[in-house]
Amino acid sequence: MKATVLIDNIAKDKLKGEWGLSIFIHHGDKRILLDTGAGENFSLNAERLGIPLKKVDFGVLSHAHYDHADGMERFFNVNSKAKFYLSSECKENCYGKRWIFSKYIGIKKGVMEKYKDRIVYVKGDKVLSGGVSIISHKTKGLEAMGKKDGLCIKENRKLRYDNFSHEQSLVIDTDKGLVIFNSCCHGGADTVITEVQRSYPNKKIYALVGGFHLYKSTDDEVRALADRIKKTGIEKIYTGHCTGQKAFDILKKELGEKAEQLRVGLVIEA
Repeated sequence: MKATVLIDNIAKDKLKGEWGLSIFIHHGDKRILLDTGAGENFSLNAERLGIPLKKVDFGVLSHAHYDHADGMERFFNVNSKAKFYLSSECKENCYGKRWIFSKYIGIKKGVMEKYKDRIVYVKGDKVLSGGVSIISHKTKGLEAMGKKDGLCIKENRKLRYDNFSHEQSLVIDTDKGLVIFNSCCHGGADTVITEVQRSYPNKKIYALVGGFHLYKSTDDEVRALADRIKKTGIEKIYTGHCTGQKAFDILKKELGEKAEQLRVGLVIEA
């Protein structure tokens, strides 16, 4: 497996960065796109990196937030055939809430209907191809994480705290073990690892790649997460985007060589 970061907050060498995430993954004979960032920059970076998006076999959306989904329309215009796999819980109903104010942070309105022939909805877990699977959340009570971060779902004109049922992990079986891609880990990075361990009890978990949504977390909360990650036995984490620089620095101090920072152009091989 070879994974190349197309969008992250950190970029250099004339590559474009933004608040979002997009990763191109080449595994066996399959080319996979995880997320599309917040616009067209992922495709501009792909062109500069020599990555042919028109040859992508299928895409996976990690969850229904704009900073991962709003480049989908660009992808559909560049690639005329690939399907995009979304959780069946994905809808245009994600909001961020602060005090009494709320702001829409979901998939660009109308895209899901406009490209409905290109979208495949996944309920639960699904094998996409040899060694490539989607694992959904099965942990109860994740709305507590939504409350902590002020993330909501609108239903019947009312907001409720998000339980992240629209979030899913992409899991790749590699020579080094399972590599988990979960772009924001809203349910908790340790929760994501544990869910995959339960789904594959006889498989080694090698790495977790994605944001950990820690940019609002206290130092003690980050240190506690680092301790829980250690206990999972995972060998590597590659994190950026919504983790935040301060939180990453703490993770790096606590986890040492286990922790690597994401950036546009980074290549991960396993």
